[in-house]
Parts: sequence; structure tokens; C-alpha cells
Amino acid sequence: MSRRGPAAEVDPRGVAERVVDPELPMLTLADLGVLRDVRVQDDGAVVVEITPTYSGCPAMGVMRADLVHALHQAGFAEVDVRTVLAPAWSTDWITAEGRRKLAQAGIAPPRSAPSRAAGPVPLDLGPSRRSAECPLCGSADTEELSEFGATACTALRRCRRCREPFEHVKEI
Repeated sequence: MSRRGPAAEVDPRGVAERVVDPELPMLTLADLGVLRDVRVQDDGAVVVEITPTYSGCPAMGVMRADLVHALHQAGFAEVDVRTVLAPAWSTDWITAEGRRKLAQAGIAPPRSAPSRAAGPVPLDLGPSRRSAECPLCGSADTEELSEFGATACTALRRCRRCREPFEHVKEI
């Protein structure tokens, strides 16, 4: 049996849902929508499925290690964290609570992701046409300063009204 002590009474999904994202620590992996599935197999092993926000996401190793550590601490001896690539993650998977937490932290949450037909994604080398409301004053009069912020998933913007810089989670 792979469970020891208190794990027999602990919900592994609840444990996994409390693990925070290493790049946006105000969000849990559940808030971010990358936590896909948590299940206990017949032998007691916990299987966790996560989806990266984009291919090559550097935080995946930390997410995996944090999930394993949290579940081991909860008493689960055997944990298998698997990466699931399809369907691809979308910013639409960020929960309403996650969007609220982003705004509360001064990060503009994404709007609805653009819809695309199935098949290859067209390459557009033109300037991005993203917009975001200032999470500090609510103004829609903002400008993009950089396509990339502190993480590859964010852009750096500035509000023209209150003049404050802020990050914006890009719609994917």
C-alpha cells in the first residue's frame, strides 16, 4: 500500500489544488487551470495530470516537484505527475477566483482567448493588438511597453491615466 498514516483520510485533489504557481504565486495551480486531474490508483499511488501554459514552460519542473512534495507531506508515498499536452492550455481556463486574485495583485487578467479554427496556427509577425484595463484605476487607456513581462505569459503595460506600470496575462 502506498499510503501511510493520515493519507488514508486526506483528499489528494484538495492537497494538489492548494499548490501555488511558482511564477504567479498569488494563484494556485487549480486557479491557473493547469491542474487537470488527480486520482488514486488501486495500488494507492496518486496520479496528477498538469498541462503547461505553453510549450517549454520553465516552471513545469517546479510545479511537478511542488506537487510531489505536497502530496508526500500529506502522507502519499507514491506520486506520479504527468504532463498532458492536449487539449492545449488556454487562458480561458483561469478560474474567476484566479482572475480576481490577479487583479488584486495588480496584474491585469486576460480577456477571452481568441478563437481559432482547428489545424496549424498562422504566424502573424505584425504588432500585437492586445488591450488591457489598468488593474489599479480601471482605465482602458493603456499602452504596451514590452511584449514580455516578468514571465513569458505576461506583457508589461502602462496606464496612461494613472501612469502606473502593470503586467497583463496575455490571452492564449
